[in-house]
Amino acid sequence: MSEKAMTIPAAVDERIRGRVAANMLLVVTASALIALAAQVAIPLPFTPVPLTLQPLAVIFLGAALGARRGAAAAALYLLEGFSGLPVFAQGHGGPLWLVGPTAGYLYSYPFAAWLSGFVSERGWGSTISRAVTGMLLALAVIYTGGWSWLAMLTGARNAFSGGVAPFIVADIVKVAIGAALLPKAQRVVGRV
Repeated sequence: MSEKAMTIPAAVDERIRGRVAANMLLVVTASALIALAAQVAIPLPFTPVPLTLQPLAVIFLGAALGARRGAAAAALYLLEGFSGLPVFAQGHGGPLWLVGPTAGYLYSYPFAAWLSGFVSERGWGSTISRAVTGMLLALAVIYTGGWSWLAMLTGARNAFSGGVAPFIVADIVKVAIGAALLPKAQRVVGRV
């Protein structure tokens, strides 16, 4: 066997291993960023749902990383919280948080990150207006998940007034900020 034939598979193997390692690093880092965003939390007296930066982190990272890596990061975040790590809002963790009033939001995160990444991979992140549209679609997934879970606990009207309405304006501002930062984040991820 020639020396050239031996180096090609070695080069391919090295590239695949490097890519897997880079993807794993991106997913783990993104889950940590979601956990950090959860700690920026403002409790609201009229609802069990705090105002956090989590939705922005989930949607933004999904758009920056792509559908699969974004969903994997959000799923890893849930696994970390389920295992008891204090990654949920206000330093909470443990399996009880995945059945509490905010569980619907948490469960929606992998789906929202996937959708945000899916539309971004199809060019929706190429302009700010298209990125905003794609991110708002992903935000609708989070609202639907949170609202539906809360509706089972408190009724549909109360779930909307306590779990969706108070957050709309702040989340639209967050989405606009995320869309403005997205091209730079995509370039950084592309280099990795």
